[in-house]
Amino acid sequence: MLSALRRADTDYSLIDEGDRIAVGLSGGKDSLSLLYALSYYGYFARKNFKVFPVYIDLGFGNSDLQGLKEFAGKLGYQLQIDDSRFVYDVLKSHQKEGKHLPCSICSRMKKAAINSAAHRLKCNKVAFAHHLDDCVETLFMNMVHGGKVATFSPKMYLSGNDITFIRPLFYAREKQLIDLANELHFPILKSPCPANGKTEREKSKLFLFRLYDEFPDAKNNFAGLLNNYKGVDMPFLSLEKEKETYDGYTLSPLLTPEQMRHSGFAHTKAKKNEEIFLVNHIHKKEAEFAISRPNPHRVYIYGLNGDELALLSGIDNLMKRLAKETNPIFFILERGHKGLAKALGFDYANEPGTGKKAWVKRIAF
Repeated sequence: MLSALRRADTDYSLIDEGDRIAVGLSGGKDSLSLLYALSYYGYFARKNFKVFPVYIDLGFGNSDLQGLKEFAGKLGYQLQIDDSRFVYDVLKSHQKEGKHLPCSICSRMKKAAINSAAHRLKCNKVAFAHHLDDCVETLFMNMVHGGKVATFSPKMYLSGNDITFIRPLFYAREKQLIDLANELHFPILKSPCPANGKTEREKSKLFLFRLYDEFPDAKNNFAGLLNNYKGVDMPFLSLEKEKETYDGYTLSPLLTPEQMRHSGFAHTKAKKNEEIFLVNHIHKKEAEFAISRPNPHRVYIYGLNGDELALLSGIDNLMKRLAKETNPIFFILERGHKGLAKALGFDYANEPGTGKKAWVKRIAF
């Protein structure tokens, strides 16, 4: 369990020194396993962070929380209980005749509730207990019901809430959590949700069970494809490559843990709203840089590393693309690249809003 957590943390930089992490504790095997694993992970990984288990009372029923309180207490935590019982009334008002309570609305409101609790506790991160099998199920649900190839991310920053969602059990298998809960006799609460066992997720889970029974290799193959970006071959990719190719260079976002390991940004702390881009030539990385956007009209470009011609092409490409989306837009290039700045049409002038001297370029139509 701890090895799976450490792998996710290493690949996706989930937990930083000094983090305050709110953990959604539902009383199920998954969230209890997460809290248990995090209680030991600080020693295991030699990181100092604080954990705050939070139970969101959505008003489904009066569950006896004494077992959860004692479980958290034995691990050194005090269970925080968030009173969100109004959610049940909201869900009932949106319930369609003959249907169960709407899961999508419940999910959004539950996330909003734990975000609110996290802010009260001065937490900068919220940890959910979604595991590897949840991730594959979500992938299939999106393909079947949404017409898209997508699943949840191990780490996601919500700029509107100034909070980061993390899923430390991203690499853990559900069976590992079941075995851990049984071995340590976790005080599991029965789900009070009236739709429990009747959801589309449950149907996807049963479908995958049947599929794995007939094709045993599929289970590991589906898990592997989550990080196998080289194995993705879809028609739209060729269109995107054509759109983003400029002077023989291809601009692409840094996406995978493997790319991050070989990046100059691997050991730097990510800034808010940071995006990292690679500039490739014939599938070989020639340069990289990052941008951050405090608002849609201002873009900071920094961390320039690599071949100057590749940087010139990549940054020019990105600026033209972003300028089509936002008008007007200011670009601010980090110092130390005078020749590149001049070639890209930047002026050494006062940065709007700060008055500080910087390399600035304004694009407006």
